[in-house]
Amino acid sequence: MKVCMVAYTFYEGDNRVRRYAESLAARGDHVDVFALRQEGSGRRTRLQGVNIYKIQRRPVNERKQRDYLLRLLMFMLRSAWHLTLRFAAQRYDLVHVHSIPDFEVFAGLIPKLGGAKIVLDIHDIVPELYVGKFGVGKKSPLFKALVLVERLSASFADHVVIANDIWHERIISRSVRGAKCSVIMNYPDPSLFSRRPQVPHPGKFILLYPGTLSRHQGLGTAIEAVDILRERIPGLELHIYGSGTDEQYFVKMVKDRALEDKVLFKGLITIDLVADVMAQADLGVEPKSSEGFGDEAFSTKILEFLMVGTPVVVSDTRVHQLYLTDKEVKFFRAGNSGELAEGIGALYQSPELRRGYTERGLAFMSENNWAVKKGVYFNLVDSLIKTKPMRHRKAATS
Repeated sequence: MKVCMVAYTFYEGDNRVRRYAESLAARGDHVDVFALRQEGSGRRTRLQGVNIYKIQRRPVNERKQRDYLLRLLMFMLRSAWHLTLRFAAQRYDLVHVHSIPDFEVFAGLIPKLGGAKIVLDIHDIVPELYVGKFGVGKKSPLFKALVLVERLSASFADHVVIANDIWHERIISRSVRGAKCSVIMNYPDPSLFSRRPQVPHPGKFILLYPGTLSRHQGLGTAIEAVDILRERIPGLELHIYGSGTDEQYFVKMVKDRALEDKVLFKGLITIDLVADVMAQADLGVEPKSSEGFGDEAFSTKILEFLMVGTPVVVSDTRVHQLYLTDKEVKFFRAGNSGELAEGIGALYQSPELRRGYTERGLAFMSENNWAVKKGVYFNLVDSLIKTKPMRHRKAATS
């Protein structure tokens, strides 16, 4: 099978896109990817059997709505052009388009007319995300326009994949038939995330946050919890890996509380190093806000912590409680820094409690990882290809 993936992302750092692409390549499929290019990187590379074409540069974060939309539109046009040129030579069987944005799916117009099947993979449900990112109301004309784009995009695709069951219920209520939409969560890949020995760090208790530096992620709650615990746990350090539009806000927050020796900003790291960093932490924290979009966006970092055997304290958002129980993670009320501090303190005081969460988390992940679940994706794409008209199937395999 010949597959092309299209994603407005930096491929090397996107676990979800890489996992799909590399799994297909590992079973013998031809896989091309059109993605973004970071400053200083080449325009074309090959990784784990996947051909990566980097067709557009992007700053890490856009602050203005106009700039964000223009770059999305430019990427859609460029990817449509490259897809059309490559399709003439490759005759892709499948084009797997990753949203954001939903309208990126229309880049696959020429391949679709040529018989390729189109999958629209919605990582984040766009209308609700836009509400959180730019403060747009759900009754606004713009929100309604985004729902219309979602509906048209889903109609164009042969199948829609979405990241969790809450969003699945919403999208089938407004944009797509249930039979045409599947839930595939962002499960960790055991080839990257597995338990490994921890290097001792005497006198320190390391709390880890790897993720986006934005307010709806709840990072401020974690910083406040460290402030509460600074005397109770003298060796406590919060290590923050990542970047985001609110990074300077959090840097100032740390400085205002004189926590520079307790809260350390470590910058970005590649996905290949994330598992090692997670495994060396004493405790992970996922403090996502329960307001708006945050209440429904499941954090894959939780599953990655569990895969490497690191216990994790998790905000009690709706989506977190849908998939996890207090057997696997230590919950706290979202936005409540005092309750988060109590949870961290309890786990600090009891190595036995931490070991219990580690053991139960590993047992949970033995049934909820990509090696176990990837068959769902393979069955989906293989079933789509079987429905291709015979003349297109012959052309694609010739």
